[in-house]
Amino acid sequence: MIATRPLLEIRGLETRYGSIVALKGVDLDVGNGEIVTMIGSNGAGKSTLMMTIFGTPRAHAGTIWFDGLDITHKPTHEIARMRIAQSPEGRRVFARMTVFENLQIGASVADPVHFDADLDRVTRMFPRLKERIDQRAGTLSGGEQQMLAIGRALMSRPRLLMLDEPSLGLAPLIVQQIFEVIKDVNRTDGLTVFLVEQNAYHALKLANRAFVLVNGRITLSGPGRELLSNPEVRSAYLEGGR
Repeated sequence: MIATRPLLEIRGLETRYGSIVALKGVDLDVGNGEIVTMIGSNGAGKSTLMMTIFGTPRAHAGTIWFDGLDITHKPTHEIARMRIAQSPEGRRVFARMTVFENLQIGASVADPVHFDADLDRVTRMFPRLKERIDQRAGTLSGGEQQMLAIGRALMSRPRLLMLDEPSLGLAPLIVQQIFEVIKDVNRTDGLTVFLVEQNAYHALKLANRAFVLVNGRITLSGPGRELLSNPEVRSAYLEGGR
């Protein structure tokens, strides 16, 4: 079998905030059709990695390739047009706009001919969004806002979906629903997913492959379920192996 180039390929990535080095030579690949997760504690650099891929902040050193193209220094709007979508940490919905208007914004980089079908698909995944379609996003619950942030990303018809802490602060039933949607779009559509997550148990169960980020460096990598049983990972991220 001929090896194929990863959809996302990162080599030697370094990101700085002034004199603070947040990412210290990160290397990782995300293969086409995979779910890849990165776990780590608060402050490890997970969100910085996501934002650097999207061009804000800029990489200080290293290279980011998407589908064989160097996107390290491309503007964020050009990266979005390459069908990379991000659901950022903290949801960041447009609070004064309606659910429908938020989804329209997500679809702005996609062919408008698909809008109605994509809107129907997203609201079937997240029925609460259909119920709240004319409601201002800022009045939604935290779980509903997270559904909207993911739905908005999916409306762009991405080839790569990047999710930053989708379970953060949510009730267990909502977390389960969101992870089921992630699994479904990957299985049904072959959508490539790069997931950054503190909820190591759910993330590692879901992932084909996983990385552990500690103080800006990758310290472990391997199949998700292999890391799930790793004593070091269980001790650090699964509450002593619970």
